Amino acid sequence: MALPDHLVLAARDLDAGAAWLERHLGVALVPGGKHVRMGTHNRLLGLGDNFYLELIAIDPTAPPPDRPRWFALDRLPAADRPRLIHWVARSDDISRAAASGSEAPGDILPMERGDYRWRITVPPDGSLPGDGLVPTLIQWDVPFHPASRLPDSGCRLMKLEGFHPQPARIRTALDSLGLGSRLDVHPCGNGEPVQLVAYIRTPGGLVELD
Repeated sequence: MALPDHLVLAARDLDAGAAWLERHLGVALVPGGKHVRMGTHNRLLGLGDNFYLELIAIDPTAPPPDRPRWFALDRLPAADRPRLIHWVARSDDISRAAASGSEAPGDILPMERGDYRWRITVPPDGSLPGDGLVPTLIQWDVPFHPASRLPDSGCRLMKLEGFHPQPARIRTALDSLGLGSRLDVHPCGNGEPVQLVAYIRTPGGLVELD
């Protein structure tokens, strides 16, 4: 069984994306670090016990990786603000969780940043499982979680929902991971894009992220 671990927002520029997100949420993000293997960097926001928000972007100072970057960042469309593109779920046995899922999760790759060590599923082409609605899987290989080191922002996730042209397929994939109750999945209208939406309670009120 997996549990929600964090939300993933993607920006084309980390500084500009962080400035927009801080204005939108009314709270400050915390510096994260660099992911050398993927050529990316991030900033973080705690959302309560063992759950957080990650703002991620390609690091322009890093050499290109030897494989497609995670979270489809190599194909990120132009946008005037960060977009909520994905979510990540953790497991104590990532190999078993990956094998139990009805959607192929990709390769299990070892990663590190500072004193963090983890394993994470990344499709060979860097794509998002379930078009972003089926979570990437992660297993933390250290005795602490990133959210435990983040200040309390006063923000909490209240609801997560997704829109997809094949909602039954997405629900089946979530159920196979024990996550069926964690994401409300709805059908897209004709021609409408796949979308992930998070409703965040902030000190200033309820904010929608998509």
